[in-house]
Amino acid sequence: MTLTKAQIVDNLFAENIFTKAESAQIVETLFEIIKQTLEDGEDVLISGFGKFSVKQKNQRRGRNPQTGDPIQLPPRRVVTFKCSGVLRDRINHGG
Repeated sequence: MTLTKAQIVDNLFAENIFTKAESAQIVETLFEIIKQTLEDGEDVLISGFGKFSVKQKNQRRGRNPQTGDPIQLPPRRVVTFKCSGVLRDRINHGG
């Protein structure tokens, strides 16, 4: 099962600290800050969770999967995620 943004809002609302509208605004603002930071080429480090980084991919040769014809793939930026040791331990050892 996949955790959705709506479920994050519901979980935050369930803590009885914020209204549903406030919870939705907090989540939206958090994701907007993360997106803007990554768009600017900066890393996002969340202690105990992991690090999001923007990496540059060079131009490379590829292949059209339908026709098999060779193509040039343009340079691009991709987001990578490396989880923290704390998260890795929780995933592998159940907490």
